[in-house]
Amino acid sequence: MLVIPAIDVREGKCVRLVQGKLDEETVYSDHPVAVAHSWQDLGAKWLHVVDLDGAFAGRPKNLEVVREIIDTVKIPVQFGGGVRKLDTIEELLSIGVARVILGTIAIIEPALVEYACKRWGDRIVVGIDSKDGLVAIEGWEATVEKQALDLALEMKDRGVERIVFTDTRRDGTLRGPNIESTRKMAKGSGLKVIASGGVSSLEDIKRLKELEPEGVEGVILGKALYSGKVSLEEAIAVAEMEEN
Repeated sequence: MLVIPAIDVREGKCVRLVQGKLDEETVYSDHPVAVAHSWQDLGAKWLHVVDLDGAFAGRPKNLEVVREIIDTVKIPVQFGGGVRKLDTIEELLSIGVARVILGTIAIIEPALVEYACKRWGDRIVVGIDSKDGLVAIEGWEATVEKQALDLALEMKDRGVERIVFTDTRRDGTLRGPNIESTRKMAKGSGLKVIASGGVSSLEDIKRLKELEPEGVEGVILGKALYSGKVSLEEAIAVAEMEEN
């Protein structure tokens, strides 16, 4: 199972929010590019970069930072945050983003997701953010009357192969991931799932790793890494441990 460090960028800085709330922000570094290098040096095989300003504005706002990260690290980067147009996807892929994560647009214009999947294949990922079982959109400021699993199945029908699944109630809280909802999402959708939100210990990673047979192929770590609760090297060791 992959362990993917998160780099959340707001106003050019590396930050973490609690449950997506801007008024609960902690700045961890003024230099996201240096942070990217540190995770690479510690063994990360992927990076998860989110443009928080973009998520709220509806279009990416920190592309220069993203470009610099991509130009200076050797590992692939998946990116999300305000990607709602085809030309934005094209621009991101052209500057070297390995996978583009679509969120709100999956609700408001699912045909665009279908077209993107046909054109770019598995370089398109859908981020499904669940708030009490319902889909959260627009930087988690709103929810829609649609169950997260129902959206996953719709996206699968439109050609999506992989999702990032986040329980927004857990994100940034260090309360542990929602194992049961992650299991239901992976098993019920049949999609490849990258779990996100709430991981706080190596035990959490072990529990998510048990879901690999169901389709959970990775976990995104944010606050657990930045607060020192979890060592990236130890997390990778646990995630890559072979079962007896």
